[in-house]
Formats: sequence, C-alpha cells, structure tokens
Amino acid sequence: MRRRMRGVAVAAIALTSVMTMAACAKDSGGGSNNAGTGTGAACEFAEAPSAPATSNTSAANGDKVDASALKIGLAYDIGGRGDASFNDSAAAGLDKAISDMGVKKENTRELSAAPNEDESAKQTRLRQLASEGFSPIIGVGFAYAESMKLVAAEFPNVKFGLVDGSVEGAANVTPLLFAEQEGSFLAGVIAAYQSKKCHVGFVGGVEIPLIQKFEAGYAQGAKAAAPKIQVEKKYITPAGDFTGFQDAPKGQEAAKGQIDKGADVIYQAAGASGKGIFSAAKQGGVLAIGVDSDQYNQATVADTKDVIVSSMLKRVDVAVYDFVKAVAKNDIASLPKVFDLKVNGVGYSTSGGKIDAKLQGILEGYKAQIIEGKIKVADKP
Repeated sequence: MRRRMRGVAVAAIALTSVMTMAACAKDSGGGSNNAGTGTGAACEFAEAPSAPATSNTSAANGDKVDASALKIGLAYDIGGRGDASFNDSAAAGLDKAISDMGVKKENTRELSAAPNEDESAKQTRLRQLASEGFSPIIGVGFAYAESMKLVAAEFPNVKFGLVDGSVEGAANVTPLLFAEQEGSFLAGVIAAYQSKKCHVGFVGGVEIPLIQKFEAGYAQGAKAAAPKIQVEKKYITPAGDFTGFQDAPKGQEAAKGQIDKGADVIYQAAGASGKGIFSAAKQGGVLAIGVDSDQYNQATVADTKDVIVSSMLKRVDVAVYDFVKAVAKNDIASLPKVFDLKVNGVGYSTSGGKIDAKLQGILEGYKAQIIEGKIKVADKP
C-alpha cells in the first residue's frame, strides 16, 4: 500500500448506473453462493447511489511530532516484511514514522513469525523486544493476543499495540482494529462492475472469523451492485492451519478452480498466498483484486500487476503510524476505536487506471451510504 494522506476527497461525480442485459450463472454448488440462471453475460446493476458533493471522511491531523526518543519494535505475522500484503502495510507505517517523526532506524527492530510456530515462540519474540528496551512494541496480527496478554503483564511500563486484536484488562495494550468488511464491500462493487460474466470469486487464506469479515463484505457489496451475481468462495486452509497465508501454489490452485467455474474477477485475502492467486488470474486471463496494501505497486508482484484492478486497502500503515504518534504525544486516547471508512482506515486503490471516474463516483456513493449508516455491512458470511 502506498502511503496516502488520510482524508483526501475523491472528486464527486453524480451519475446513474448503466443497465446492461444480463443474467448470472446459477449456484454451481460447493463454494459458491447466490444464484441466477447463467448466460455468462455482464451484470444487470441495481441503481447506484450518487457520490457526495464533499468528502465525509475525517481530515488528517497535520501537527508535527518528535518521536526520535522512541525505540520501536515490530513483531510481524507470518511472511514478515516483503509479503506484499498485511505485513508490508505495517512496515510502511514504520517507514513513514522514520521519515516524518524522526524515529531513528537503528532504534527499530523487526522480527517475524514462522508458520504454525508454538505460542512460546511469540512470547519469546515479544519478551526479547521488551527486555531490550523497545516501547512501543506492535504485534502485527491477532495471533499475538495470548502471548501479549502474558508479556504485557510482565512489562507494565512498556506500551504495546495489537493489530486485529485486543487484550482485556491490559491497560498497556492498545487494540488496533479495522472494519475490513466495509472496505471489502467496495471491493465487491468493483468486482461486479469489472466482471463480464456476472461471476466473481473470493479466496481466503485461513477460514477464521477475521478473514470471514472480508468474505462477508465482498459478497454483500457485489450483490448490492448486481443482485443476481454469482460469488464463489474458497479457503486455502481450515482454521488452525495458518500455512494458508504463505502457500502461493495452493493459492494458485484455489483461484484456478474458481476461474475454471467461470469467475472472471478474484478477490484475495490470503497474505503471501495472494502471489499465487495473481498468477492464476494472469494465466486465466481474468482480473484480481488485492488486499491490505496497494498491490499494483508492490515490487514482489510486479510480474502480475496488470491483472490487479484494485486493492482493498486495510490501512495497517495508518494504524501503526498513528499509534507511534500517539505514544510520542502520550495521547493514546486520541486513536479511533476502529479504523473504518470514516477515518480512512480502509478503502480502495485506483492504481493502474482500471477504476475510471464513473466507477469511482459509484464507489464514493456506496462509501458515503456506509459512513452515514444507510448501509450496514455484515461482518459474518
């Protein structure tokens, strides 16, 4: 994800949806949901909401903060820096803190998790950072919750941040939570408008509640835009097997299965496995939607970027940066409870030029309705 100023308004465009003759494929069983009687034609769209005249997202706070005295530790999830997704977004937030707030690179430490590692390994990682004087320490991923509960109690003067999780009763642990379902709703709208067959797919890394938020929002958004659309779904691994976030060949296989069924836009929430999903899309001549970072601009997927129509931006970079800033200001209470559409905590990218002004206007209309509460996005399938 490329770091962008929060609160930048997209130019408002009033529009109505274009109606095209369509019917969508009937649920073929297995991993698909919703129905229609399929001809493989483009979708018939619902009436789209108009874009707002002005931005209704929160403006960024531009005050200068000196964080040069901080020692910052990042404990990454599986894949670490270079995963072209979730961890890279966190890394981008750290990089911005170094460039904007005077954090010294030599006063930062980055450690990564291994697939299916023991809980003791996470405890050791966090304990190592805390004992070496790092504060704040950011656990990138809910998998650190149990370990952070233990280690934070051992180091009450160290400030911890936990992406995608919380630790009840731990005053020195700040939850950094997101409305992934809201950003995924917009990804679903994009998929519907980009599909030529009214048939799209979702590939999740691991079938856990967090990733199901992506699935739920995506399916709801696709169906809001095109009520008869067919949505395939597939998880690479079941709950408990976290290799699904780091297995590109299995990701490619999962995406190929959906493409073979007729899906022509695939949304992935699969961490480093997404590289395989993009490869399948390129080989199958279809489009893909990235996740977390602006994956069109990620060097590690440069060979397949032309299939990436957009990415659902989960602004972990914003959360990491804002948390560091709040620690430096001693103002943790200023952080939002949830990084949602209203605070630009989630969103969508337009890199690559496949999201034209017309579709952007449609997306901004749906975004406004979510922020205003006119559309409630489910966080469960």
